[in-house]
Amino acid sequence: MKITLVKKILRDGSACRKCLDVQNKLEQAGHLARIDEIVEAREDDIDSPGMQLAKQYGVDRAPFFMVEEDGKPIKIYTVYMKFLLEVLEA
Repeated sequence: MKITLVKKILRDGSACRKCLDVQNKLEQAGHLARIDEIVEAREDDIDSPGMQLAKQYGVDRAPFFMVEEDGKPIKIYTVYMKFLLEVLEA
């Protein structure tokens, strides 16, 4: 399983508040080590990797998680608690 966290970086270069909150929750619960990749969706760069992933999967909010498992379609989670319950604590 590969887990990717896509977080938004605001035009001023800071991470969005919600993204920071989710990342802190992951760290406090000891789950941050299970995130394989963190990708930035930069508001000031529509070609940034995170913006491209958001466009490709039709996601309009951040942060979001992408879960890849062999033989299954990529699953997108835009709600942290659902991701926590269905993936990290399953």
